[in-house]
Amino acid sequence: MKICAVELRSNEAIICLLSLKDGLFDLPQCRTQKFIMQDSLDNEQMRDFQFAFKKLLDDYKVERVVIRTRETRGKFAGSSVGFKLESAIQLIEGLEVDFMTNADIKQKLKRNPMGIDFRATGLRQFQEAAFTTGYAYLGKY
Repeated sequence: MKICAVELRSNEAIICLLSLKDGLFDLPQCRTQKFIMQDSLDNEQMRDFQFAFKKLLDDYKVERVVIRTRETRGKFAGSSVGFKLESAIQLIEGLEVDFMTNADIKQKLKRNPMGIDFRATGLRQFQEAAFTTGYAYLGKY
């Protein structure tokens, strides 16, 4: 199974591609690590984001997207732009989207700890939350 794990932060969708086959994790090379939304009020930019995201998923044959949830209120609440990006991803035709809360991720990692240090993955530091989300999600398979 190949997934795209997403962390939405401010006006960015940070992604990490992961696959699990025969019990082995793989981190395929990807042409981009994040999508940035400059103006969320511009309909054309929202459509471009959705098209580019769908194109990436099609090109890399991604079967499922996993989004790390954010708080809706309070000090650590997600931004309105982040929620718009989340909606744009969810509305992609034929795409399976799942969500993981921070509590779910911690629970999965407790049962199935990472066997590799994040720095050894070759991913950028800002992708760590997306990677952790994807790893925890695939850990249930």
